[in-house]
Amino acid sequence: MATVTFDRATRVYPGSDDPAVDQLDLQVEDGEFLVLVGPSGCGKSTSLRMLAGLEEVDSGRILIGDRDVTHAAPKDRDIAMVFQNYALYPHMTVADNMGFALKIAGLPKDEIRRRVEEAAAILDLEQFLDRKPKALSGGQRQRVAMGRAIVRQPQVFLMDEPLSNLDAKLRVQTRTQIAQLQRRLGVTTVYVTHDQVEAMTMGDRVAVLKDGLLQQVGSPRDLYDRPRNVFVAGFIGSPAMNLLELTAVDGGVRFGDTVHPVERSVLGEAGQNRVTVGVRPEDLLPSEHGLPLTVGVVEELGADAYVYGTTTVDGEEHPMIARVDGRRPPAKGDTLHVVPNPGHVHLFSTVDGHRLG
Repeated sequence: MATVTFDRATRVYPGSDDPAVDQLDLQVEDGEFLVLVGPSGCGKSTSLRMLAGLEEVDSGRILIGDRDVTHAAPKDRDIAMVFQNYALYPHMTVADNMGFALKIAGLPKDEIRRRVEEAAAILDLEQFLDRKPKALSGGQRQRVAMGRAIVRQPQVFLMDEPLSNLDAKLRVQTRTQIAQLQRRLGVTTVYVTHDQVEAMTMGDRVAVLKDGLLQQVGSPRDLYDRPRNVFVAGFIGSPAMNLLELTAVDGGVRFGDTVHPVERSVLGEAGQNRVTVGVRPEDLLPSEHGLPLTVGVVEELGADAYVYGTTTVDGEEHPMIARVDGRRPPAKGDTLHVVPNPGHVHLFSTVDGHRLG
């Protein structure tokens, strides 16, 4: 097993002035499951391909363990990659697909067979070893791709959106299997996804990227409870956090016809009389006072319901989401009043978006 280190690693594509990945500093611990997440074009797949040796590193270094692999060929990095599109050979059986890299490496047939059968047992693929990929479902093909990586016994697994071709139910099931498998094998894993729910449910730690820059790295709970800036706050969590620019007044910020208390020192950090206030949908509480929320859509989920509507701040309409009791949801067109749950309010600078306090 091994650690992975991005040491100010940068990639600028030819013809572009802006780096796709900009001085990425990131340490992945031995045996850790780290997820790179962010919107399309944020640099997460480029970062993974740099680690795999499929993209050049224009400046900085990448290390696997203590070994600098910045300019090493992909085959010399002791990594195994699982792709989005499975990349299976259609004319080969499952067993031959899983063992192909070992065959190319010149391992004896009995050793290849042993490793393939061990991986098939782990992945519940034993009954499919003699089938061709076309006879398998999408989930089974993805397990074959996983098996091909496992038999290599690499120092690092790299996974590039491996679940995006699966349907919703299978995606949930397979992400659980991958997380359990990684913990069982203990192999350092770097996993790329644009789906923040996937990131939150799978990763030991999650690294959020935007425009090639690392925004925050931490445990899923850290990112959810203490987002470092407005981007992370709005990106992590489903449904998304409500973010509103509110006026600072004596003792706090104005929240409709109430004042949410905020320490004077925190308001002083803001440097002006406007503050971006973030409140998650589950932390908006029904009240007789507070911000008025006009109900547009009610999404009923059984025990809970999400209300999607609008509120008016300083004459401007803003979207707002609140979680309410699913057994007594409001009707479309109703107006609720909500106040934030004390202790669960996030404050950000309206100037640079950074967290206050």
